[in-house]
Amino acid sequence: MSANSSYAAAGVDTAAGDLAVELMKEAVANTHGPNVLGGVGGFAGLYDLSFAKDYARPLLATSTDGVGTKIAIAQALDIHDTIGQDLVGMVVDDIVVVGATPLFMTDYIACGKVVPDRIAAIVTGIARACAETGTALVGGETAEHPGLMGVDDYDVAGAAVGVVEADRALGAERVQDGDVVVAIESSGLHSNGYSLVRHVLANAKLSYTDASADLGTTWGEALLEPTRLYSGPLVRLLAHDTLGTAVHSLSHVTGGGIAANLARVLPRGSWVEVDRSTWSPQPVFRVLNDLAGTTLESTEGTWNLGVGFFAVVSADAAASVIAELGTLGLPAWQVGTVSTGARDVEASGWEQGAKGVDGGAVRLVGSYAG
Repeated sequence: MSANSSYAAAGVDTAAGDLAVELMKEAVANTHGPNVLGGVGGFAGLYDLSFAKDYARPLLATSTDGVGTKIAIAQALDIHDTIGQDLVGMVVDDIVVVGATPLFMTDYIACGKVVPDRIAAIVTGIARACAETGTALVGGETAEHPGLMGVDDYDVAGAAVGVVEADRALGAERVQDGDVVVAIESSGLHSNGYSLVRHVLANAKLSYTDASADLGTTWGEALLEPTRLYSGPLVRLLAHDTLGTAVHSLSHVTGGGIAANLARVLPRGSWVEVDRSTWSPQPVFRVLNDLAGTTLESTEGTWNLGVGFFAVVSADAAASVIAELGTLGLPAWQVGTVSTGARDVEASGWEQGAKGVDGGAVRLVGSYAG
């Protein structure tokens, strides 16, 4: 075969891919516990499920996601070691919503050119976050797409699997009239609404390297703040001797914003008014809205505005759950109460039916704390 017709001439560097694997191998192996069989580089990851024989009816939970256009900021700044935590947050934290304990995850990276140090930084970030959530990173794929993607372009996605005892699975069917809705603080924007973020900055003619006096850092540093990881603390809460069963449903506030995601984990016929006055959105949300000439309220369907998760819990345990979440490192507070009483939820301002889920109705009321 002539040099001009070789794979390398076509833009695919298999040697670079092998080097990337060598650079990330130790970080990936550090996520492996005794249930992981085999090492890095196999055709498939193997995970020993023998422990599931102790379950009466084990259910596997699975989720898949990506990071969205937050990646564009990482690429622009050539900072790639935090985007992996965002991916784990988007994938693994969806699994705990149903009450499942995460078991293992796989990742997929598509890129225009394999730059070993860059790929290793991404995967090392994924592995670090997997270790924090107790999730084994059992496999992955890096695919080079010359001609389809630019040499500095890449995208990441992942999938994960967890397990839950059937009679401990969380969901809207457990929620009761009078349950308390607890908000759990986000670390910032997390990984949603970045197309709007980039649009706002572009219209304001701001660069990611520009300093923001209001944020006390550069725009790039503020926008790359990693997604908070909830799985570890929430799994511990659900395993609590008395408080675990007080949690009836959980909601991960991602695409679609605050009301829509909460409505997905409420039963049909129920409604909640979320009280804005119970929290103050972080400065990044306020500054972005000021730049855009919009209000916080107008972005409630796009950004999390400081709420990364909701827990719907029994009223008599709400205070204890909030205290325990704080002990576990997750600041939390009460934002509303579930009601099944008559209410005209067809009126303006109510959110229901998001993502095809025929659930409850939610609207936000009041004004945000200063």
